[in-house]
Amino acid sequence: MFSILSIASSEINISQFDHFLQRLIEMGIGVGKNILAAIVVYIVGRWIVKLLNKVVASFLLRSKVEPTVQTFLKSLTNILLTILLLITVASTLGVNTTSFAALLASAGVAIGMALSGNLQNFAGGLVILLFKPYKVGDTIEAQSNIGVVRAIQIFHTIIETADGRRVYIPNGTMSTTLVINSDQTALRREIWTVGIEYGNDVEHAREVIINCLKQDPAILTEPKDMQGNALDPYFVQVANLSASSVELTVRAYVLPRDYWAVRFRMQETFYKAINEDPKLNIPFNTQTLYVVNDDKVTTKGGDKT
Repeated sequence: MFSILSIASSEINISQFDHFLQRLIEMGIGVGKNILAAIVVYIVGRWIVKLLNKVVASFLLRSKVEPTVQTFLKSLTNILLTILLLITVASTLGVNTTSFAALLASAGVAIGMALSGNLQNFAGGLVILLFKPYKVGDTIEAQSNIGVVRAIQIFHTIIETADGRRVYIPNGTMSTTLVINSDQTALRREIWTVGIEYGNDVEHAREVIINCLKQDPAILTEPKDMQGNALDPYFVQVANLSASSVELTVRAYVLPRDYWAVRFRMQETFYKAINEDPKLNIPFNTQTLYVVNDDKVTTKGGDKT
């Protein structure tokens, strides 16, 4: 009887082992198929990633984006595509990617909140480099600063002011604020205010000022707008009648690179021309004091005048 039970028990163990072995073989075949499919997906995916990287690189090259930004964007694109490929491979292997994707999303939100300012500056830098409202070497005015753009970095634009200071302005601000670019036009128009005394001949003053403009080689004698239309080279008109002077507005065209040099040089030229002309006088602020009752005026430390 014990022999019969022993034989039956052995048959049960063999049957369980065969079943386990069969399941193991089936699982191995399934895993093998998944691994083979994952390898195929990875190989094809790598080819697609390389193709997309080439497309992005070609687009950036045609867009004439700064070399440093090109390198950064190509690396970023490659990383994102590689992460997407790895998630796809994991899914092919049978790994549940739902929780993995949720983890990545949560991490992305946390990092985004922590670096929101820098991300905004980075995006602003891309907008600036792609649409080029200004470039390195341009003279711009932004955030109450006037200067030459020395560098456009990933997060900041560096402006060098006339007194040698370097101003770092976040690109997020630069992409949303008012920026005046003085070098995107072919010409710049200088504007001066010149004062003469009341009683001076305005027409004669106009002739003297225009003669000064004609003698400066940097002032354009035949300026044209962007459509090629001729512009009036000189403008001298009465703009304001102030308390002690007749103010003339003077305008002339120069190349952007000559703007500041001409601006200061002509101020001195106008002063010398008016000061040396016998028919013109430089006005001064004057005040007239009328004494109503001279008898009540007392003096201290000197004679009454």
